[in-house]
Amino acid sequence: KRQIRDIQNLNRHILGEALSSLSLKELKNLESRLEKGLSRVRSRKHETLFADIEFMQKREIELQNHNNFLRAKIAEHEKAQQRQQDMIPGNVCESTIPPQSYDRNFFPVNLIDSNNQYSNQDQTALQLV
Repeated sequence: KRQIRDIQNLNRHILGEALSSLSLKELKNLESRLEKGLSRVRSRKHETLFADIEFMQKREIELQNHNNFLRAKIAEHEKAQQRQQDMIPGNVCESTIPPQSYDRNFFPVNLIDSNNQYSNQDQTALQLV
């Protein structure tokens, strides 16, 4: 029973409870133990964070490689489709127009409606901040 009571008191002290009964020496000892424990917790946290960062960096490279592979596969498929269209007789008009490929980072200009209903007075300049 005494051992259980001592462990419970120690837990209370670690939680910052029931400190009034401790002497200055006991308080310094508790503070030292808490600082050591806290440094071990921080060290473990940093190890975990670095491991997570390393994993994410590897995952990013894998995703970039997979993305490049898929882009190449799409380009290959588009070229094959264009070759098939070029071989179809009577498809001369369409084959003279070069295929358009769109970069997802840019909005194609030819898709913007040039016959807008607004006058130049209604258009306001946009400023990038």
